[in-house]
Amino acid sequence: MEKYLNIILDSYLSYAGYLLHEITSPSWGNYFYWLIGISLFFYFLEWKMPWRKGQKQMKKDFWLDVFYMFFNYFLFSLIGFYAITNVFVTFFNDFLLQNFGVKNWIAIRIESLPTFVQLLILFVLRDFIHWNIHRLLHRVPWLWEFHKVHHSAKELGFATHLRYHWMENVVYRTLEYLPLGMIGFGIQDFFFVYIIGTFIGHFNHANIKVPLGPLRYLFNNPQMHAWHHVKSLPEGHPYGINFGISLSLWDYLFKTAYEPTDGANIELGYDHDEEMPKEFKAQFLFPWTKKLEK
Repeated sequence: MEKYLNIILDSYLSYAGYLLHEITSPSWGNYFYWLIGISLFFYFLEWKMPWRKGQKQMKKDFWLDVFYMFFNYFLFSLIGFYAITNVFVTFFNDFLLQNFGVKNWIAIRIESLPTFVQLLILFVLRDFIHWNIHRLLHRVPWLWEFHKVHHSAKELGFATHLRYHWMENVVYRTLEYLPLGMIGFGIQDFFFVYIIGTFIGHFNHANIKVPLGPLRYLFNNPQMHAWHHVKSLPEGHPYGINFGISLSLWDYLFKTAYEPTDGANIELGYDHDEEMPKEFKAQFLFPWTKKLEK
């Protein structure tokens, strides 16, 4: 037990030091300033070439979404997730060692492949895993209660990308850990793919229109993703449509793609979305307070 308590303490101190370094030391390998830079880029695009002309530059819930961006990207790890993750990884590795004698559980080694190929494999595999997790968030009732926070947005903008309940961090990181951990990727690989994912995620939610031509069958985009947020789901799709995170490819392959029009004027939200509180604290507790009210 003392071992795990020390891990928790060291994790808090380590992440606090990391976050302070991120803020005070701008560099090309700095998540904090990449997030700010990518956000400012799409803020500028929404100002210069808005898709929904009637939507204000600072859309409804703009500042709430901005807070969610920094909370989910950094603060949630500071208040506990980083420490819990390290405990889980250590416990899992100890379990494998004590019960199966496994010291290194990397099953597939790809370090001999060119760096570009390694990054491509990581990007595609991670996106496919996330596509499946996203489907679970819609299909499993108790997970949907958390995902409602994201779908309560009545207008979309780049910052809506990271407007989601903190429990989604737990679900995504937990379910991706095993399959990605069995492949020998380095931290720098994850950094590059994570930044690309942030860029595409901001793009998908942004109030802009960029014709992709045939590439729309490969990459997700604002017009396709707007239909994912539609309030009235089309017949035959009771659990949702267009689950793609970065790639739209999976939706076309597995018959969950739906884009009858460009979706500029569709109503967004979900049935009975008036139940969702407007403040962050109440949204933070929403899945549990709603259950207690029943």
